[in-house]
Amino acid sequence: MTSRSFLYIAVIMSVFCLAACGKGNDKDKEKPPEPAEKLYNDALAKLGEHEYKDAVKAFEEVERQHPYSELATRSEVMAAFANYRNGQYDDAVTTLDRFVRQHPGNPNTPYAYYLKALCYYEQITDVGRDQKITAQAQQALNEVVSRFPDSEYARDARIKLDLVADHLAGKEMEIGRWYERHLEYLAAINRFRTVVEKYQTTSHTPEALHRLVECYLKLGVVDQAKRYAAVLGYNYPDSQWYKDSYALMNGKPLPEKKVEHWWGHVWPF
Repeated sequence: MTSRSFLYIAVIMSVFCLAACGKGNDKDKEKPPEPAEKLYNDALAKLGEHEYKDAVKAFEEVERQHPYSELATRSEVMAAFANYRNGQYDDAVTTLDRFVRQHPGNPNTPYAYYLKALCYYEQITDVGRDQKITAQAQQALNEVVSRFPDSEYARDARIKLDLVADHLAGKEMEIGRWYERHLEYLAAINRFRTVVEKYQTTSHTPEALHRLVECYLKLGVVDQAKRYAAVLGYNYPDSQWYKDSYALMNGKPLPEKKVEHWWGHVWPF
């Protein structure tokens, strides 16, 4: 047999080998998918065991193997929930945004909006830091209320909106106090007026009114100081803030403790 014949036989064998290997791979690819219910229940089990990363992957597997099933749609929200529980808020929000975009009329859509709001709400930090997340939480909670006003999610969103407003007002107060301590009264007034006009139902309003009385008196604008003292007295007649404003309007010095706070870095809340 010539060398050319050997070469021909080798080529033929290689072709058959590749074909056989290809069939084996195709056979692996043709492995039937697991039932959607089993995959979904396995994912729920991982979620119940607080294995959040594995739960996300398991819910995504439901989507991959059964992309047009009802459980696949539900798994999108559940994967977002698992990310939420794991503190992976950005991933959760991305999934939820995709879900509401693709399934605007789905029964789980109200919850998707609510869960997105929770992702922002859980990240709210102390008033000493940037409040971008707080503003995003407020916007997302308002969206829940406006889109689904009669839902259970809207009821809870309204409660959280009050807390968010109090937080944002607290940030304005902190900045306003800083300006006032540094004798930048006009800048301080802008912050305190924001609290009075935009967050008037929060716990910070009485103090904001008192700070306006202080700032206007420091600027010598007595009429404006009287105006805010009157508002404070009408709405919060029994508060310590009104008593302090009343003393200032009558030319009386505040108690020594308050004076020390005024000039020091400790500021009453």
